[in-house]
Amino acid sequence: MSSFTFTFAKAALAAACLSAAAVHAAPQAATAIEIDGLFSALLTSGCEFNRNGSWYSAKQASQHLQGKYDYLLKKNLVPTTEAFIDRAASQSSMSSKPYRVRCPGQPETDSKQWFTEQLEQIRVRK
Repeated sequence: MSSFTFTFAKAALAAACLSAAAVHAAPQAATAIEIDGLFSALLTSGCEFNRNGSWYSAKQASQHLQGKYDYLLKKNLVPTTEAFIDRAASQSSMSSKPYRVRCPGQPETDSKQWFTEQLEQIRVRK
């Protein structure tokens, strides 16, 4: 292998590592603020949260999702608020069943839709 080929291979490997790190970087401050806003919206919603066939209070749901969020943060898998919704707040990691939300006076919905709507409201208020 020529020194040019070896140097090029090292540079390509370094670029790939940097790209992977950028994709899985810790959340930006704006993302962390939005995710905190989602937790606040859930806690103050009066809604119930269905996980694997059982209904939980907003407080219980928040505690569960906080654990998933903390795990994802350690793995650097929450670069955006949408990633948090997709990876933590949409479905069970064990069964892959979608989470559901039911709120007083509103039809039951998938949690992904509920959290996405909450995120839109947070962004409008900014």
